[in-house]
Amino acid sequence: MSTELETVWVGGRRKLGKDPAFGPWVKRAGAIRVPMHTEAPFYYLARAIVYQQLAGAAAKTIHGRFIDALAGDVSPAKVLRTQETKLRGAGLSAAKLAAIRDLAAKVKSGEVEVHDLGDQGDDEVVRRLTMVRGVGPWTAHMYLMFRLHRPDVWPVGDYGVRAGYATIHDMKKQPTQKQLENRGDAYRPWRSAAAWYCWRAVDLARKDAK
Repeated sequence: MSTELETVWVGGRRKLGKDPAFGPWVKRAGAIRVPMHTEAPFYYLARAIVYQQLAGAAAKTIHGRFIDALAGDVSPAKVLRTQETKLRGAGLSAAKLAAIRDLAAKVKSGEVEVHDLGDQGDDEVVRRLTMVRGVGPWTAHMYLMFRLHRPDVWPVGDYGVRAGYATIHDMKKQPTQKQLENRGDAYRPWRSAAAWYCWRAVDLARKDAK
């Protein structure tokens, strides 16, 4: 996986830098830089499923074993040919294995096309990806933001975004998903940038508290 960082959503940084609430946090966090991924869509999505709800170190270890179990061939055909016991032996839970195999089956059959996701609108990308077992809106939003670098994604289902928004706006209680959905309208067409600064605000607030 590429670890090179790319500066994105420059217009979002400028817009949010002028916002009374976001401005100080934008100044502290600086430019928005995210990993530049070059993997095939299936590889990226399978990795995203492995990483769901796991700490970084544990997820990295399991993902490495998953790749080894496939002899480096992370493709729908290889996943479907490989015995489930071998994949479970890599550390995948039953739910994650079911999700990855469902992804492989749907991509291989053409039910879910991923080769042209970059050419599709945000709603269509979400529609397709959420057809896969175990892939919800959150995973689809992360794909849009960090694989396709789409500028106007607003992942209100993410705890960190809600926590960061509350921190930035000095709120005693986090907004609900529904409340945050509406509040995000002020940051169009750069809601991805707003989400990124919400995450950074959480990190910075933790450092301040130490």
